[in-house]
Amino acid sequence: MVRPPQSSRGGGLFGEPEPQAKPAAYRANIDGGSRGNPGPASYGVIIRDPKGEVIARLKKYIGRMTNNVAEYYGLIAALDYAQSNHIRALRIESDSELLVKQMRGQYKVKSADLKPLFERAKKMSQSFASFRIDHVYREQNAEADALANEALDEVSGKSSATSTTSAPSSHSAEPKKLKARYYKGLLQLAESLDLPDDTEVEITLQPLRKL
Repeated sequence: MVRPPQSSRGGGLFGEPEPQAKPAAYRANIDGGSRGNPGPASYGVIIRDPKGEVIARLKKYIGRMTNNVAEYYGLIAALDYAQSNHIRALRIESDSELLVKQMRGQYKVKSADLKPLFERAKKMSQSFASFRIDHVYREQNAEADALANEALDEVSGKSSATSTTSAPSSHSAEPKKLKARYYKGLLQLAESLDLPDDTEVEITLQPLRKL
């Protein structure tokens, strides 16, 4: 009877090394936002271990930026935390379809503001044994969203208890009169508004003298 040759490598029937188990993945929910776009911006990050336990909550005000820039700052913060804590497998969840598709190579990065952030994030992501990034709906990203708003509220002096990214209810804000100029089919405000994205407003037109 002829026996297969033994190998010092051990493992499989013909001496192949045994497949190594993949490292358990940590999960990071990230979110970035800007009130004004561009305007005051921040990010929020929630990181969970493979058992689903929250091990880190990150938030930071990053100055006057756009929503998309803030999203990338959140991604880089999550990647940096994972690298610093020797995490080998990471799954990112973001409600920014643009960021996810750019990181997957489905969208090109055309913005000059985003290119260096994308290149940095892409390089950092390649250092992990396992990395993936997925799109989730805003409802599934609520904790990271709340952290981003807390960072903005702390800078503006507001209570984090009133933090929200959804449109304020009709009874949560007093009506405000603003002057605007109608020119070539566009209504141009005479002053900027510090409102979250997707906020709905009601406009009553009352012609005044020319501004």
